[in-house]
Amino acid sequence: MVAICSGLRSYSITAAAHIYLSASSACARAPATGSRRSISKASLYSKVMASDHASEALPSGMDPSMLDEYASQSKLLQEFFKIPSIGKAWIFNSKNENTSRAMVSIGQSDLLANKKRNFLLSSHISKSGSKSVSFQWSPFPIEMSGVSAVVPSPSGEKLLLVRNAEDDSPTKLEIWGPCQLENEIHIAQSVHGSLYTDGWFEGISWNQEETLIAYIAEEPPQPKPEFNDSGYRKEGLSQKDCKSWKGQGDWEEDWGETYSKKRIPALFVANISSGEVRVVKGITRSLSVGQVIWAPSSSDNLVFVAWSDDNCFQERPRKLGIKYCYNRPCALYAAPDPFKEDADKPSIDSNKGDATAMVKLTAELSSAFFPRFSPDGKYLVFISAKSAVDSGAHNATNSMHKIDWPADGKVEGSFSVDDVVPIIASPQLGGFPGIYCSGLLRFPWLSDGRTMILSSVWGSKEAVLSVNVVSGEVSRVSPQDSDYSWNVLALDNNNILAVSSSLVTPPQMYYGFEASHTDKSCHWDWQEIPSPFPKPSDKVSSLLANHKFSVLKIPISNASDKLPDGAKLPFEAMFVSCKDSASSPTIVVLHGGPHSVYPSSYSKSLAFLHAQGYNLLVVNYRGSLGFGEEALQSLPGNIGSQDVNDVLTALEFVIKKGLIDASRVAVVGGSHGGFLTTHLIGQAPETFVAAAARNPVCNLSLMVGTTDIPEWCFLEIYGKEAKNCFTESPSADILTQFYQKSPVSHISKVKTPTLFLLGAKDLRVPVSNGLQFARSLKERGVETKTIVFPEDMHGLDKPRSDYESFLNIGVWFKKYTSK
Repeated sequence: MVAICSGLRSYSITAAAHIYLSASSACARAPATGSRRSISKASLYSKVMASDHASEALPSGMDPSMLDEYASQSKLLQEFFKIPSIGKAWIFNSKNENTSRAMVSIGQSDLLANKKRNFLLSSHISKSGSKSVSFQWSPFPIEMSGVSAVVPSPSGEKLLLVRNAEDDSPTKLEIWGPCQLENEIHIAQSVHGSLYTDGWFEGISWNQEETLIAYIAEEPPQPKPEFNDSGYRKEGLSQKDCKSWKGQGDWEEDWGETYSKKRIPALFVANISSGEVRVVKGITRSLSVGQVIWAPSSSDNLVFVAWSDDNCFQERPRKLGIKYCYNRPCALYAAPDPFKEDADKPSIDSNKGDATAMVKLTAELSSAFFPRFSPDGKYLVFISAKSAVDSGAHNATNSMHKIDWPADGKVEGSFSVDDVVPIIASPQLGGFPGIYCSGLLRFPWLSDGRTMILSSVWGSKEAVLSVNVVSGEVSRVSPQDSDYSWNVLALDNNNILAVSSSLVTPPQMYYGFEASHTDKSCHWDWQEIPSPFPKPSDKVSSLLANHKFSVLKIPISNASDKLPDGAKLPFEAMFVSCKDSASSPTIVVLHGGPHSVYPSSYSKSLAFLHAQGYNLLVVNYRGSLGFGEEALQSLPGNIGSQDVNDVLTALEFVIKKGLIDASRVAVVGGSHGGFLTTHLIGQAPETFVAAAARNPVCNLSLMVGTTDIPEWCFLEIYGKEAKNCFTESPSADILTQFYQKSPVSHISKVKTPTLFLLGAKDLRVPVSNGLQFARSLKERGVETKTIVFPEDMHGLDKPRSDYESFLNIGVWFKKYTSK
């Protein structure tokens, strides 16, 4: 992408970066008065070093000996932040089969505004008979300022822009035609709040006639008790009374991390011509709905996912955190289009009662989501995380299923669910490990109407797969001999627009043609699409070119006979090496979850770290996604031992091969990766010269009573027995067990200098966990540094927080890994 936000100024990030970077532009802040004056970097540095009160000019906690390093790395990190990310894409067919239109969303971090800016870039696609394609990109992108979601209609003739309000003002739905704004619908808070655009509850769907849009939005505010100078007011006024105020009323459970300020998701339909909005009635407030789609036009039904409040291990009426948690029971439901229903039943008063007959479609499954209808309307295909729900693991191997949709469109009686792709327990060496799916295209079908294209994790890589929903045949579409990660962006009839990247290669778009297909395999040819985005700077390109990466197979040593076969298979680690890897420092990188994965795709944060001359050892220990269900399920009940040993085994593997310098190893991880980081510096205190932990799990006995996912603590400690012992009030024995399995139990052995990066609004691993561990290390004389981001949650993903976080990691590691 064009460096649309080039020239972002680093002085908005941290005071130290301000001192040095603003100095280079002859604009520095005087430490005592705050006035501005022209001053050179060298002059400023000499003045600071010469002053008896130099520390007064430095931010709190700043190491004077690392000022130059801090300034240098802050400039380099900004180069990586300028590299754009590729988001969604849409392709629209034309009457000429050799031409089509594409629209791609791209994003770039705006550090000054502390938000991500999103843009749309369009292209004309021309195809020739020789299986070649050309893209003619528009010269400039269009910024989607203030836009929460962009949703083209099926034909591509209309475009919905959603503008969610940040206050009590109305939500806006803009309907655009080819040349003009056709309608603008203003929806008051009394009707509903902001639309969900979170990627999970989110569901925005056009009907085939492109006259109605179904979507998920926050329910309207619930009534609150009102008070005035006479006390409680029994009847509220229609207008706001300046002499009264609203109380809080009863507290309601929410869905935890990132959802604490969101109201219950509800289902609505808007008529784009009249602007009328109707709620789909009959859905109780005990159900949270999402992912709505329209059924084939013959049925006039909406199909959606719903999660129940009865969502705990022992089916108690409590919501647990749902972000990153696929183990929350959910089902597919169908309900009539409220506009069609009222037309058929004019006698029903839409303001009285709930007349809608809602039908549960997947009663026999504990999980069903991402519904998609086949083009001919014969099948309703969906993904299930039943293994995660049934076992309690927050993520696990998915399965794919289908329902035969009634030809007459009448949704009644029970539905039989057929398997399409089962859960893979133990994959063959190099074979298909199962589906691990975090999303589906809105229209994922090839022209045969039976083949679905999707992205999935395959070991340490992401791959594009084709699934025949009739035969259940699964084929790998992306190159099989590549260690790069591939993700599908959009389909162009029977061709695929995809994006590919690696740990050392920024994202690049490709266009795929099916070259051959047999019963046992398929082969696709991929053409690189000339990028409309400028290449990274010469400096960044040079730094990335100095590294290469490989995927290592790490054998399991001394595997227990009690382990299933799948848990005895080698796990993987990705090794990013610089030219002189054997004499360079190494960073061990650990993902969270623990049931997630670090794919081989490009990460600006990791690229920034290895660009400074580090090797990276990125470990996908057993329990990670992408290696079959038996390997994944071997970890619950064994955290703090099996995963720790896997990391040490991977480290020993590269040391024995002479790939790294064993005396200069650092470790970084977040969430469960922080759990491993703090465990490792306690269990292997002589191994690591520096550590960094982002929102780490350090003390399960403290976390269990404050987290939005208390059942996670039980599951990962007790494994299969967790469902039998889960309680909101754990006994002293249980708390003792939690403590003994936590990093804090090894804290007396820690000597590694450790950096803590914490989000004050983290509901997943509350900030008290990291603070307690950091304070305990300080108490024992271990060098620590702690940065708390006041407005951040678990992901620390606000642009400034992300920037400052990895800037400090880079400087911290440089301080302790340098010879």
